[in-house]
Amino acid sequence: MRAHVKKTIYSLTGKLIIAIGTLMVVGSTIFWYFLIHFQEKELLRNSVKYGHSFVDFVEKSTRYGMLTFQQLLIQQTIEAIGSAEGIVKIRMFDGRGKIAYSSVKEEKGTMLGKNESVCMLCHSNSRKAVEMPSWSIKKDKDGYRILNLLQPIYNEPACYTSSCHVHSSGTAILGFTEADISLSLLDKAVKKQELAITAYVLGFICLLSVVLCTILWNLVSTPLSILTHGMERVAAGELDYTVKINTRDEMGELATAFNAMTFDLKKAKDELIEWGNTLEKKVEEKTEEIRKAQAKLIHSEKLASLGRMAAGVAHEINSPLTGIVTFGHLLLKKFPEGTQEREDVEVIIEQANRCSNIIKGLLGFARATSAEKSSININDIVNSSLNMVRHKADFFNIKIVLNFDESIPLIKADASQIQQVFLNMIINAADAMEGKGTFTVTTQKVDENGVPFVEVEFNDSGPGINEKDIPKLFEPFFTTKPVGKGTGLGLAVSHGIIQDHGGRIRVRSTLGKGTSFFVRLPFYEG
Repeated sequence: MRAHVKKTIYSLTGKLIIAIGTLMVVGSTIFWYFLIHFQEKELLRNSVKYGHSFVDFVEKSTRYGMLTFQQLLIQQTIEAIGSAEGIVKIRMFDGRGKIAYSSVKEEKGTMLGKNESVCMLCHSNSRKAVEMPSWSIKKDKDGYRILNLLQPIYNEPACYTSSCHVHSSGTAILGFTEADISLSLLDKAVKKQELAITAYVLGFICLLSVVLCTILWNLVSTPLSILTHGMERVAAGELDYTVKINTRDEMGELATAFNAMTFDLKKAKDELIEWGNTLEKKVEEKTEEIRKAQAKLIHSEKLASLGRMAAGVAHEINSPLTGIVTFGHLLLKKFPEGTQEREDVEVIIEQANRCSNIIKGLLGFARATSAEKSSININDIVNSSLNMVRHKADFFNIKIVLNFDESIPLIKADASQIQQVFLNMIINAADAMEGKGTFTVTTQKVDENGVPFVEVEFNDSGPGINEKDIPKLFEPFFTTKPVGKGTGLGLAVSHGIIQDHGGRIRVRSTLGKGTSFFVRLPFYEG
């Protein structure tokens, strides 16, 4: 609770309330002070005004008695008037300071002391007497104010021409009339009014404070709380969060700016994420390209090194093998049919021929001769390759399906090398199908990254190739055929030939459903 109060005090709303509240209290206090002071001053002015009227009334009431010199009448009149509520004392005294008449009987006939205000007024400055009437304020024993009024009795013609007593016409003032009027009722009324005004001012301040707090809370504190909450949500990562302040003041403008900021932040974050994803994808693509290029380079280097070694080995082994085969055939003539010696010699010749075939594969892999490219039709090469193997027993039970695109253009290639590749594909398919099934060849024009190619698909209905063996298919001496049925050089040689022609070979196989080899060769329109 204390922390909440402290937070409220030090908040913007709290500071505004304190500042405006202070101004209200100071302003109200100043207003209250001047209002009370003005009222007191106005009431005192009216009291003095009516007090002098009262003194005039006293003088007029005693005028007849003075002109006729009826002292008893004058005394009785003053006593009667002095007994009225609020009248403290009324007295008349002559110019020498003798009290002639008084509402207090005991004072009649006594002399005023020179220290009294009336005497000091006349004796200090005779002109003051001429400027009268005058008034002053004093207090009684209870602390209430008494209005003291002093008014001169001027020597009128009726006074110095009267038969009862004669005053010299040269005397300006015959005496003075003094009245003490209690202001206790007025003071009490003023105090009540002060209390009422104070209560009204305090009530007004309280009411205005409540209204001010409500207005500030709705116009400042609530929008600030909404903005603070919005900032906390955005800081937590909710960049799509928006504040709802539908006002046209500075708070509304601040909310609009805040929402625009969060929108820009969200947009920047999305762009950054997208850029990061794009960058990550590009890095992955470039990494894959580098990996493929590196693998291709390693493969090419392996093939080049193996080719050079194969060429040397084939050259060194081919001559002895030729001699073995030749002398094997000569030995066959010396042994009759059915003898063990003849069978042994036939085995030697068979194995020697197998070695010779391997040597021929090595020589083909080494490719000592360069390709002689010319304009060829892929469909014609496929047909000629199939015609070379149709008569073989392995193809008697194989259904051959041809899907040729007759509109494909001619390509620049070495016909004999391309035929060697196609023959290898056809023979491998027949071996995989074990002499039965469906073999489909499809030719078509394809586009790869804006580069046109002629594609030949060789599809068989064989058992398929294990997925883990597919990356190794084009490596030299790797084969999925049983021992003695393949050298593992056919696909490696085919891969090298197609690469030399600027093309590529890819494989797609599913166990139990067959295998497809795709050979792509570029062509150039023009």
